[in-house]
Amino acid sequence: TPEGLRAVLLKDGPAGFAKAVRNTPGVLITDTTFRDAHQSLLATRVRTYDLAKVAPFVSHTFPQLFSLENWGGATFDVAMRFLHECPWERLETLRKLVPNIPFQMLLRGANGVGYSNYPDNVVYKFCDLAVKSGMDVFRVFDCLNYVPNLVVGMEAVGKAGGVIEAAISYTGDVSDTTRQKYNLEYYLKLADELVKAGAHVLAIKDMAGVLKPEAARILISALRDKFPDIPIHVHTHDTSGAGVAAMLECAKAGADAIDAAVDSMSGMTSQPSLGAIVASLERTKLDTGLSLDDVSRYSAYWESARQLYAPFECATTMKSGNADVYKHEIPGGQYTNLQFQAFSLGLGDKFDEVKHMYREANLALGDLIKVTPSSKIVGDLAQFMVQNKLTKETLVDRAEDLSFPKSVVEFMQGLVGQPPYGFPEPLRTKVLRGKEKFDGRPGEKLKPLDFEASKKDLEERHGRKLRDVDVMSHAMFPKEFDEFEIFRQKYGPVDKLPTRVFFSGLDVAEQTDVEIEVGKKLAIQLLAEGKLNALGEREVFFDLNGQMRSIYVKDNEASKDIVTRPKALPGVRGSIGAPMPGEILEVKVKEGDKVSPKTPLFVLSAMKMEMIIDTPIGGVIKKIHAAKGTKCAAGDLVIEVEP
Repeated sequence: TPEGLRAVLLKDGPAGFAKAVRNTPGVLITDTTFRDAHQSLLATRVRTYDLAKVAPFVSHTFPQLFSLENWGGATFDVAMRFLHECPWERLETLRKLVPNIPFQMLLRGANGVGYSNYPDNVVYKFCDLAVKSGMDVFRVFDCLNYVPNLVVGMEAVGKAGGVIEAAISYTGDVSDTTRQKYNLEYYLKLADELVKAGAHVLAIKDMAGVLKPEAARILISALRDKFPDIPIHVHTHDTSGAGVAAMLECAKAGADAIDAAVDSMSGMTSQPSLGAIVASLERTKLDTGLSLDDVSRYSAYWESARQLYAPFECATTMKSGNADVYKHEIPGGQYTNLQFQAFSLGLGDKFDEVKHMYREANLALGDLIKVTPSSKIVGDLAQFMVQNKLTKETLVDRAEDLSFPKSVVEFMQGLVGQPPYGFPEPLRTKVLRGKEKFDGRPGEKLKPLDFEASKKDLEERHGRKLRDVDVMSHAMFPKEFDEFEIFRQKYGPVDKLPTRVFFSGLDVAEQTDVEIEVGKKLAIQLLAEGKLNALGEREVFFDLNGQMRSIYVKDNEASKDIVTRPKALPGVRGSIGAPMPGEILEVKVKEGDKVSPKTPLFVLSAMKMEMIIDTPIGGVIKKIHAAKGTKCAAGDLVIEVEP
């Protein structure tokens, strides 16, 4: 394996690594194909199976990369939720295949890889386990650029021995002197705080791709002049189509490293094209040292592999870059997920309206920096506004009578952090209705997690010995880990299946070979499927390594009950329905309970968006029509309150 920058990191530590980066001629590249590219284009669905196939090629062909971004962000929970694989095993597998290139991950500061605040010892333990599993560079950010949240992540990475890449999340436009918020002075001041807090590398995280070329020149030049010794790393998305131009300006202005995705996984909501950047800088003083022929071979692999993920393509609705991103500012990593969410909520034909309302929701919330989880807060509010036919003005007027998404309520309480320009009033007061407000860092008063007790409890619950990384997965995502563990124990290592078979299943008479460990393969051929029986099952006949077998499999689609639910009566205030399609997570009242106006009745979950539905009137709970776990359509009657 050719030697790469990871050898410098292992020999000289993070400070020596940063010095080597700063002294490297040309501009270095971080390849985002293994993480952010597919999060942005394919709803984070790319499996370890396909990453592992091309990993040795990357290791031997591109040893001069700054890093390979392959972990963190949404990949952590999606791996368990939808791909039925362990995120830690992904990291360990790739580390064995790529020993020479530094690995990079996205860490949400005090949020770890989750969507809420965790006790500090969870963040510290997470970083320690990540370094031991093979992670090197941690891009630490906070969705509000709230320094106390950032510092928790930075200190945790430093203690674990990782490279602290402190990231400033970019929004606005520093080239527009009429915009007073998020101006050059704001970014320079924030950078100064992060450098003083111990950053090894300073990053600009342009998560929506709104960093225009002229703004890139202004910002990076100013940072380079102020901090001549610290490496600068820039990340963007190509949603507008101007990503390559912006990255070239960053390189010319003094950035040491820039992010790109291989050509066939680049563009639109992904990163700018690796090949275009390599070709543009060839035979200049900023030459990347990468071969365009090698990039083309790498691209050919992903051009083929990407076809396996067609159901998750953002290209089904987004055919090209679109400069309207400068207006709505939707992060590239959120764009496809927001589309899926809109379709699931019955708003698929109104996605243009959702994008417009995203801008309105952002302004209503005070013009936020939009990246996980603040981007989710804006997205939840935008879809809520479309669903309820609200404008920025009527939102404030009707706020006291609305049941807001849980994420919006928690943001207004201060449970995400303190926004740089304060909370919007009078909206905050109307949303909270007397709920407690929190100042300062949300996680600082959380009780430390007892890992040993948690491990013992989990081992008893799941009936097997668990690793520390399993306990950490549960600490970040308890529900998702439990469901993943139950699934894995029931169905085995489905992550070994070829990707098309994993997503679509076998056709009759089709055979697939599954390597479950080195030298041990299963040959499986589907022979026939029986008719649906009274239990909603089909007998499935198949050949396993030359022997015919049959099992009964429940056909979940064919055996679904057709349920017609009563609808909430329009205009009748005590007839309270589901405001959007979703699942009832919790019913907070019982029949016969006396309730006063604004009493919480039930919690509805719709594609990661939770809403607490209150009663608009006082009275008695007459009837509960939908219990916990019920899947409701928009308008289905859930609870009747008798005035």
